Parts: sequence; structure tokens; C-alpha cells
Amino acid sequence: MRKEQEDLVLAAHDTGKMQTAILRLPDFYGPGVDKSFLWSAFQAAKTGKRAQLIGPIDTPHEFVYIPDAGTLIARLINELKAWGGAWNLGGASVTSVREMTDEIFSQAGRKPKYTVAGKSMLRIFGLFNPMVRELVEMHYLQTSPVILDDTRLKNLLGSLPKTPYKEGIRQTLASM
Repeated sequence: MRKEQEDLVLAAHDTGKMQTAILRLPDFYGPGVDKSFLWSAFQAAKTGKRAQLIGPIDTPHEFVYIPDAGTLIARLINELKAWGGAWNLGGASVTSVREMTDEIFSQAGRKPKYTVAGKSMLRIFGLFNPMVRELVEMHYLQTSPVILDDTRLKNLLGSLPKTPYKEGIRQTLASM
């Protein structure tokens, strides 16, 4: 569905009905970001509770620190060659939900505690929560590696802002 939406927007750009550029991100995190697969880990690490994660949690994955995305978007919209294209922004490096969660808890000075819900559990919870029901459709993002090639974007803009995960986690925890 997302690809169909991108195609519609780019077709409208091609006909002159609108100007657009598309920026694709892997999952994201950062200060004030509560709609992330990592949000529960940040909250649990701060409060000493158990994080509720969606598994599997060892799949190769990338995350974008949201202030980096904001900086990049400002640069992208000012680059005329970006208009009419779809661009990927990868994370700082390849990691996993488990590695990120362990680092979040470590920086908070706590031992990692989490419960991992798989697709079957999401289906059950989805009976009572429409937001969780939608996660069932997006579960492939947890079972397939989410690694974006941003070579084209680097060629267009040069260096890309990519805060190392340890620093992004530190800043996110500090903002809470």
C-alpha cells in the first residue's frame, strides 16, 4: 500500500500537479518519539519496568535518530535535484532491537527486562486494540532485515547526519 501511495504521488509530480520528494526511513527513535518500536524500552529503562517488545528481536535492523532525519529533510527540500525522487536514509549502522534495548537499559543503569510478543500474540491483543491490529500487517518489518541503502542520497547531498546509536540513546534518555 505504501508503494502504491508513493507511485501516485510521484505520478502527480511527473504531471506537474504537485511537487514532491519521498524520504524512506527505517524505524526511528529520539527525544519525544513515542511511536517507535523502541519507545517501550526507553520508558521501561527509565522506570525500572519491563519493556514490551515486538519480536523477533534479533533480526538485523537499522534505526534513525529523528533529529538527524529533521536535519536531512531540511537539506533535501532545498535540493532541486531531489524533487520527483524517492530517497532512502539508512541508520547509523546495522543493529537489532535486542542490541538497542540492551544499550538503552545499560545507559539507564538497569539490567534489561523485556517481554517479546510475536505475531500470534499481536493478533490476540489486536482483538482489543486497533493500533496493535495494524502491527500484525507490519510484522514483516520485524522478521525481515530492515537495512536501507542510502548511496544515492549520499551522492546527492554528500555526508548524511547519522548520530551513533550510543549517543542517540544517551540524548533520548536525557530528554525524558
